[in-house]
Amino acid sequence: MPESKLIPSIDKRLGAFLEVSRRQENLPGEPPRKPAITISREFGCEAYPMAELLRQQLETRTKQPWMLMDKALLDEVAKNHNLAEQVLHTLGEKNRFLDEFLSTFSSRWKSDKDYYRLLCKQIIALAEEGNVIIVGRGGAQVTQRMKNCYHFRMFASQAFKVASIAKRLSIDKGEAEPLVEKRQKERDRFIRDFLDRDPYDLNVYHLIFNNDRSSASKIADTIADYLLKV
Repeated sequence: MPESKLIPSIDKRLGAFLEVSRRQENLPGEPPRKPAITISREFGCEAYPMAELLRQQLETRTKQPWMLMDKALLDEVAKNHNLAEQVLHTLGEKNRFLDEFLSTFSSRWKSDKDYYRLLCKQIIALAEEGNVIIVGRGGAQVTQRMKNCYHFRMFASQAFKVASIAKRLSIDKGEAEPLVEKRQKERDRFIRDFLDRDPYDLNVYHLIFNNDRSSASKIADTIADYLLKV
């Protein structure tokens, strides 16, 4: 299934991310804490297109670089040990909530434990640095106690999600529907079993958006306005 078509190739984005992280290493002193954004979404919502519009808008309005981190980019860094060490060395591991959070991981997760610990370390380090949009991977739950983080969620009707996936993957709706259901169950299981959190707890978020009624550009505009007026 060509699900990689849902997001662009990570090569250029990975290069841009590493360049931004290298710049942070050379900043003098301790800069003020910058905001970080997490985007949670049901599978089939147009989260990545929205996040890219949001990144562009924030860069224009703040005159600062913003990083966009999604599943593909986080996974690419996490599975490459040398790259992960470089990122963590550059961004630091200074967040005081890290060990406390990692200690709450469900004991049901035996396999891939080290991988997901590294993934969470990356998410926390990126959020600590700020000026980052983290899409998925439990970012809202992982960074919940960090005061510089703002959390948003997108949901939609089954019909919207099936139609969106069918269009973006160039498949028919009959093929898209079981894919939407399967991937949503996987996401819910990750939040529930690994992070031991309720994936549908709306108290986690600052704002939620119905993708049926709000376009990607409208959601991006609203989040940018919310963030810059806090």
